[in-house]
Amino acid sequence: MRLQKVCHRFSVFSPPPRSPTFASFLSLNLNRSTPIYTLRHLKTHSKATPKSINTTMNSSRFLNLVPISAIVSEDGGGSGSNGSLSAAASSAAAEDEESELGTGYRLPPPEIRDIVDAPPLPALSFSPLRDKILFLKRRALPPLAELARPEEKLAGVRLDAKYNTRSRMSFYTGIVIHQLMPDGTLGPEKEVHGFPDGAKINFVSWSNDGHHLSFSIRVDEQEESNSSKLRVWVADVETGKAKPLFQSPDIFLNAIFDNYVWVDKSTLLVCTIPLSRGDPPKKPLVPSGPKIQSNEQKNVVQVRTFQDLLKDAYDEDLFEYYATSQLVLASLDGTMKEVGPPAIYTSIDPSPDEKYLLISSIHRPYSFIVPCGRFPKKVDVWTSSGKFVRELCDLPLAEDIPIAFNSVRKGMRSIHWRADKPSTLYWAETQDGGDAKVEVTPRDIIYTQPAEPLEGEQPEILHKLDLRYGGISWGDDTLALVYESWYKTRRTRTWVVSPGSKDASPRILFDRSSEDVYSDPGSPMLRRTKAGTYVIAKIKKENDEVTYILLNGSGATPEGNIPFLDLFDINTGRKERIWESDKEKYYETVVALLSDQNEGDLRINELKVLTSKEAKTENTQYYIQSWPEKKACQITNFPHPYPQLASLQKELIKYQRKDGVQLTATLYLPPGYNPTKDGPLPCLFWSYPGEFKSKDAAGQVRGSPNEFSGIGPTSALLWLARRFAILSGPTIPIIGEGDEEANDRYVEQLVASAEAAVEEVIRRGVALPNKIAVGGHSYGAFMTANLLAHAPHLFCCGVARSGAYNRTLTPFGFQNEDRTLWEATGTYVEMSPFMSANKVKKPILLIHGEEDNNSGTLTMQSDRFFNALKGHGALCRLVILPFESHGYAARESIMHVLWETDRWLQKYCVANTSDVNAESDACKESIGLGTTDSENKAVAASGGGSPELDNVDKESFHSTPRSLL
Repeated sequence: MRLQKVCHRFSVFSPPPRSPTFASFLSLNLNRSTPIYTLRHLKTHSKATPKSINTTMNSSRFLNLVPISAIVSEDGGGSGSNGSLSAAASSAAAEDEESELGTGYRLPPPEIRDIVDAPPLPALSFSPLRDKILFLKRRALPPLAELARPEEKLAGVRLDAKYNTRSRMSFYTGIVIHQLMPDGTLGPEKEVHGFPDGAKINFVSWSNDGHHLSFSIRVDEQEESNSSKLRVWVADVETGKAKPLFQSPDIFLNAIFDNYVWVDKSTLLVCTIPLSRGDPPKKPLVPSGPKIQSNEQKNVVQVRTFQDLLKDAYDEDLFEYYATSQLVLASLDGTMKEVGPPAIYTSIDPSPDEKYLLISSIHRPYSFIVPCGRFPKKVDVWTSSGKFVRELCDLPLAEDIPIAFNSVRKGMRSIHWRADKPSTLYWAETQDGGDAKVEVTPRDIIYTQPAEPLEGEQPEILHKLDLRYGGISWGDDTLALVYESWYKTRRTRTWVVSPGSKDASPRILFDRSSEDVYSDPGSPMLRRTKAGTYVIAKIKKENDEVTYILLNGSGATPEGNIPFLDLFDINTGRKERIWESDKEKYYETVVALLSDQNEGDLRINELKVLTSKEAKTENTQYYIQSWPEKKACQITNFPHPYPQLASLQKELIKYQRKDGVQLTATLYLPPGYNPTKDGPLPCLFWSYPGEFKSKDAAGQVRGSPNEFSGIGPTSALLWLARRFAILSGPTIPIIGEGDEEANDRYVEQLVASAEAAVEEVIRRGVALPNKIAVGGHSYGAFMTANLLAHAPHLFCCGVARSGAYNRTLTPFGFQNEDRTLWEATGTYVEMSPFMSANKVKKPILLIHGEEDNNSGTLTMQSDRFFNALKGHGALCRLVILPFESHGYAARESIMHVLWETDRWLQKYCVANTSDVNAESDACKESIGLGTTDSENKAVAASGGGSPELDNVDKESFHSTPRSLL
């Protein structure tokens, strides 16, 4: 298990002090500040899934729930000649069961409930000087009442009007400071105090010198109308005493976009709610006219299925009302001043020398077809005192970004400060008009320029790229690493450039496939500078003039990941492995560099790193390792989060698809299970397809058999407590080699992968052939529905959560498919389980959040699929979760999802007595006949797919698909 950053919405925490892997397709964003880490299995519900709110639940939704009378025995009546009496008895039994089920929220069995209700472990954050650690306390699952708060859905953003922040925001409940002693142990804890009881804490940030903390506080008090809005507080790290940053009680934080940032060690720049702001605009009772959109210019505008968009002039006014901020410079001594005019500021970033501010804002004209990230964008440079210096760009509305992967916005993009310079800017500009389908060289150019250039001084070209720019790791004037990649070919390249030398030609350091995890050399480790930025750490050895960098890699091998740390000579390519994870029992990773307090090169004998260590049944603990002895000092001793499953059995298994592709899965078995004594078990198959360009890459092993088995609140692993075998993340590669589109053979490869996995668990004797259920979330739900339609002989029932089942409702691309419905009509239709609803003969449980805002997975998808299934007499059930979005957050919702799932598995998996061999023969006969029946051509033809990415951002690169477990 690794430490991961806590992903709060627009948190001030920047990426961890290490750059993305060279394999990553994600753009680098090397901002400043200290990251927060959390255990991977401890899910937070901060960002991501806002929901709409009505004070009364929409009871009409529940009219779509399948009556239990539709879930009686499939063979009709019982024995005897009186058929009508038998049917009546069956109907009465069903009515009794329906009455017993009721319509309220239910709880799963205690063995599942106790695991989900286990208290979460704290998140960690190291001080800039690496001498202190914060333990950030968290609470368990939020109540549904929090999700039911009124919510505005504007420009692709969901807002809590009362807080004036993003809705559904998680929080911390307390902050504890520990001194990190010279011997690596922790000193006594010091609780940050002074704020009100019950305060909800967000946006925790260190000052650059590590002497103070800043954070926001909100307290729910019904009596005062403004009491719930966020206030900025600061705390003295030495004493733990906290106080409000602003003396006035009328200054509140506006956290819709950026929130605040340390400009220097004693001053913050804060986005505040303008004091002059009045009441929100009122919706007119009578509209001024019809809602009109026009394309009389015949522009080609193709967009994905975005949600929560602006709808009319009132929405535009409301968005502007809540999103507009007044920037305020506030010092710890209580002085403050407003800077700049009120505007919708989306990003505020001080230069490393604290002399300038890089300010981004959005403005009218807005759009009704794209979210706010594509609204007109203005980027300016100010002095740190708030004086306007110059405008860098004012980008127009970007409704016309092509849907092809690697397409980007025209003009300047990815504008940042150089991490190794006092105040130098750099950015990229596309040369292909932002259209990935346009062939041009170079495709991107990277420019640099001082914050205040001399008159007539033009930007300098740092580098030209033929693939799409993906970010830079800065070192100094002699070293920077530039990343580029291209999704269609999975090619990724790393360039070595010397920013300060025009005579030194850039050279390729790595040129590889991002899918080939075995060849991943690792990522350069970054060190924190005194300015709070992160640069490439340079390492020196005794009696050696060579300067090395540190490559931190996942170490993928055919036996699983074995993370490593290499000394790497960037000039010769020579490597020396100085640390490697234990491979027999434990899984260890290097989390962060800790010996970076001083400027200049680091000595290898003074190296100090933070590592994590875990095993199959031992949860993650953190250590500080120091060279040259490589002594590891344990700094945490977290209890096992679910001791009742501490002795679960876990194995990374390998098997082969009929076309020769190597597949893997993680097989979990309950504690104390003995296959000889206990025999085969009911089995839950839970997965998420992935898209690949080569069979070799698809067959590579990802993950480690020694990783701790993290169990989230809706994890399939919870059913280990119910004595199920769990086949977690069986690889389902959808491969399109060369010019072939993977999705054109989706169904064929999906079924083949599932068949291989099912055959393997049956061969091992751990699963009963007629008691294997299939399930998944999002694109995994799409997979589940397709498998029940096209491979009913493999599974006895299915559970599909928050899926999209009709691809004609996402006509301008979905997942990793960038062809339109009109370009690939057959693929869209054949991949859609909605079109094969008549073939679903096994019980399927559909679950969906009523306020799903993920691109493509509208709640309507489950509604319509359920009606299609019901129209063909399928055994099905639809559960709509009020106020929930793509992922589920509230305790009531999660517990009910678990209850529904457990009931479904017990009723249609554990109790299943059907003959799997007869079903298999019938299925094969049906598939054989499919070539002469147009209705069955989808089965024989097959289609292709890849994992359903939440809120696909066409301006970002895409990483290799992964399991969602």
